[in-house]
Amino acid sequence: MIEIDGSEGEGGGQILRSSLALSVLTGRPFKLTNIRANRSKPGLQPQHVMCVKAAGAISGAQYKGAANGSSVLYFEPGPVKAGSYTFTIGTAGATALVLHTVYLPLALRGDKPCEVTVTGGTHNAHAPCYHFLETTWAAYLARMGIKVELELVRPGFYPRGGGEIRAVIHPCSRVNGLSLLTCPELTTAGGFSAYADLPESVGKKQARRLSVRLKSEEVESHIPVEEWEAASPGSVAAVIFRQAPVPPLFFGLGERGKPAESVADDAADEAIAFRDAKCPVDPHSADQLLLPLALSDDASEYRTSEVTRHLTTNVETVRKFVDRTITIEYGDAKSGVVRVAARV
Repeated sequence: MIEIDGSEGEGGGQILRSSLALSVLTGRPFKLTNIRANRSKPGLQPQHVMCVKAAGAISGAQYKGAANGSSVLYFEPGPVKAGSYTFTIGTAGATALVLHTVYLPLALRGDKPCEVTVTGGTHNAHAPCYHFLETTWAAYLARMGIKVELELVRPGFYPRGGGEIRAVIHPCSRVNGLSLLTCPELTTAGGFSAYADLPESVGKKQARRLSVRLKSEEVESHIPVEEWEAASPGSVAAVIFRQAPVPPLFFGLGERGKPAESVADDAADEAIAFRDAKCPVDPHSADQLLLPLALSDDASEYRTSEVTRHLTTNVETVRKFVDRTITIEYGDAKSGVVRVAARV
């Protein structure tokens, strides 16, 4: 039984998700205490409960403590069962994070393609949005030899959620290592400005602001305006650098009382900071790459524009389950190089 303190490092839900995935992959049970101790609402929330139930469903696990507000979880996995799964969060909780919990066990331990449907929020604060999964995450997985096909059935925003994503996860016999240390100069950008159940002017203002901000930084852009249908009003502004080795997507999210220009600024600020760092891997991908690369036989190395606490916390979580040498070499400002040694 591996014992994990959920208050260590970043102290959020990522420790839970990584532990669940690694437990199912390695067959090692764990006890997690002080779950999400560093959050304003500590303990499990609905999306975290669904992560536990999802990991349990795909592996026939026995577990205790999967309830709202719970600060302690016991989890003992069984063998992975390939199949079709539907997970309903019941709130606007992040569908992407439930998918992140189960995709790697299904890919590496499943013996046939698996279809996973998750309903809830598709564009959330503090979580990767669906379009990040489609544009950035799936492209990284493809480089590592993991094929995941994604579909946005309908978007879902806070507070009602009601969104739905579908993924087909194909069996993967081995994970390829990565070497990503350089990035070309980023001079052009794509993206989009989307709105649902709001005036068209919201979408136009977001697009205009993004174009102005990027042009002021000598980045030429094309930002089309899209109208979506969703259960709750919402808006998204996104920037994509397709010149990068794997195209990163940065987004801003609308909320009640937030000006459209501020939504665009959120996306522009992250995109410009990434461009200026001249690194190939964005901060959000940096910690997401760690789990699959820790299961690869190959050595890997990648340079990220920011070494976040999410990343360093994930390194410590991986080490609890997998005997692998993982180092971070800090560079200028916030950047760094992550190295995963070859399996001995």
